[in-house]
Amino acid sequence: MFLVDTSSWIHGLRPEGDPEARRRLERLLEGGEACWCPLVRLELWNGARGAHESRVLRDLEARLLDLEIDAQVWSLGIDLARRARAKGLTIPATDIVIAACARRHGVGLEHTDEHYDALEKLGD
Repeated sequence: MFLVDTSSWIHGLRPEGDPEARRRLERLLEGGEACWCPLVRLELWNGARGAHESRVLRDLEARLLDLEIDAQVWSLGIDLARRARAKGLTIPATDIVIAACARRHGVGLEHTDEHYDALEKLGD
Protein backbone atom coordinates (compact mmCIF):
# COMPACT_ATOMS: atom_id res chain seq x y z
CA MET A 1 0.00 0.00 0.00
CA PHE A 2 1.20 3.53 -0.78
CA LEU A 3 -0.03 6.84 0.53
CA VAL A 4 -0.19 8.96 -2.62
CA ASP A 5 0.93 12.53 -2.02
CA THR A 6 -0.76 15.51 -3.63
CA SER A 7 2.28 16.00 -5.88
CA SER A 8 1.62 12.63 -7.57
CA TRP A 9 -2.16 13.07 -7.72
CA ILE A 10 -1.71 16.35 -9.60
CA HIS A 11 0.34 14.59 -12.26
CA GLY A 12 -2.21 11.80 -12.42
CA LEU A 13 -5.32 13.97 -12.58
CA ARG A 14 -4.17 16.53 -15.11
CA PRO A 15 -3.48 15.84 -18.80
CA GLU A 16 -0.25 17.86 -18.68
CA GLY A 17 1.10 15.75 -15.81
CA ASP A 18 4.43 13.94 -15.94
CA PRO A 19 3.90 10.67 -17.87
CA GLU A 20 6.07 8.54 -15.53
CA ALA A 21 4.26 9.84 -12.43
CA ARG A 22 0.93 9.13 -14.17
CA ARG A 23 2.03 5.54 -14.92
CA ARG A 24 3.09 4.92 -11.31
CA LEU A 25 -0.24 6.25 -10.03
CA GLU A 26 -2.22 4.18 -12.54
CA ARG A 27 -0.37 1.01 -11.45
CA LEU A 28 -1.17 1.72 -7.80
CA LEU A 29 -4.83 2.41 -8.54
CA GLU A 30 -5.21 -0.67 -10.75
CA GLY A 31 -3.52 -2.84 -8.13
CA GLY A 32 -5.64 -1.48 -5.29
CA GLU A 33 -2.50 -0.20 -3.57
CA ALA A 34 -3.26 3.55 -3.49
CA CYS A 35 -4.50 5.31 -0.38
CA TRP A 36 -4.54 8.85 0.94
CA CYS A 37 -5.06 10.82 4.12
CA PRO A 38 -7.32 13.76 5.08
CA LEU A 39 -4.56 16.32 4.48
CA VAL A 40 -3.99 15.09 0.91
CA ARG A 41 -7.75 15.14 0.31
CA LEU A 42 -7.93 18.71 1.58
CA GLU A 43 -5.08 19.83 -0.67
CA LEU A 44 -6.71 18.19 -3.69
CA TRP A 45 -10.15 19.66 -3.01
CA ASN A 46 -8.55 23.05 -2.44
CA GLY A 47 -6.99 22.92 -5.91
CA ALA A 48 -9.77 21.10 -7.80
CA ARG A 49 -10.51 22.69 -11.14
CA GLY A 50 -13.97 22.22 -12.55
CA ALA A 51 -16.64 19.56 -12.56
CA HIS A 52 -14.45 16.79 -13.97
CA GLU A 53 -11.86 16.96 -11.18
CA SER A 54 -14.64 17.20 -8.59
CA ARG A 55 -16.23 14.02 -9.99
CA VAL A 56 -12.89 12.22 -9.93
CA LEU A 57 -12.30 13.25 -6.30
CA ARG A 58 -15.77 12.07 -5.25
CA ASP A 59 -15.09 8.74 -6.96
CA LEU A 60 -11.74 8.42 -5.20
CA GLU A 61 -13.35 9.20 -1.84
CA ALA A 62 -15.64 6.23 -2.36
CA ARG A 63 -12.79 3.89 -3.37
CA LEU A 64 -9.66 4.74 -1.41
CA LEU A 65 -8.58 3.89 2.09
CA ASP A 66 -8.26 7.10 4.11
CA LEU A 67 -5.41 6.80 6.61
CA GLU A 68 -6.17 8.46 9.93
CA ILE A 69 -4.09 11.37 11.17
CA ASP A 70 -4.07 10.50 14.85
CA ALA A 71 -2.04 11.54 17.89
CA GLN A 72 0.78 9.20 16.90
CA VAL A 73 1.04 10.87 13.48
CA TRP A 74 1.36 14.26 15.18
CA SER A 75 4.03 12.91 17.51
CA LEU A 76 6.01 11.42 14.63
CA GLY A 77 5.59 14.66 12.70
CA ILE A 78 6.99 16.73 15.56
CA ASP A 79 9.99 14.40 15.76
CA LEU A 80 10.55 14.62 11.99
CA ALA A 81 10.31 18.42 12.08
CA ARG A 82 12.79 18.62 14.95
CA ARG A 83 15.28 16.33 13.21
CA ALA A 84 14.88 18.13 9.87
CA ARG A 85 15.50 21.50 11.49
CA ALA A 86 18.59 20.12 13.27
CA LYS A 87 19.96 19.20 9.82
CA GLY A 88 19.20 22.70 8.50
CA LEU A 89 16.20 21.58 6.44
CA THR A 90 13.06 23.64 6.11
CA ILE A 91 10.21 21.31 5.17
CA PRO A 92 6.57 22.46 4.85
CA ALA A 93 4.46 21.27 7.79
CA THR A 94 1.99 19.62 5.40
CA ASP A 95 4.73 17.43 3.94
CA ILE A 96 5.94 16.50 7.42
CA VAL A 97 2.43 15.42 8.48
CA ILE A 98 1.91 13.39 5.31
CA ALA A 99 5.30 11.66 5.69
CA ALA A 100 4.53 10.96 9.36
CA CYS A 101 1.16 9.50 8.39
CA ALA A 102 2.81 7.09 5.95
CA ARG A 103 5.34 6.04 8.61
CA ARG A 104 2.66 5.63 11.28
CA HIS A 105 0.59 3.33 9.10
CA GLY A 106 3.56 1.42 7.67
CA VAL A 107 2.89 2.25 4.02
CA GLY A 108 5.08 3.58 1.26
CA LEU A 109 4.85 7.15 0.03
CA GLU A 110 4.30 7.85 -3.66
CA HIS A 111 5.36 11.41 -4.49
CA THR A 112 7.19 13.73 -6.87
CA ASP A 113 8.30 16.16 -4.14
CA GLU A 114 11.97 16.49 -3.14
CA HIS A 115 11.01 17.33 0.45
CA TYR A 116 10.08 13.67 0.99
CA ASP A 117 13.47 12.56 -0.31
CA ALA A 118 15.11 14.81 2.30
CA LEU A 119 12.87 13.42 5.06
CA GLU A 120 13.64 9.85 3.99
CA LYS A 121 17.35 10.50 4.48
CA LEU A 122 16.64 11.32 8.14
CA GLY A 123 15.63 7.68 8.69
CA ASP A 124 13.28 6.47 11.41
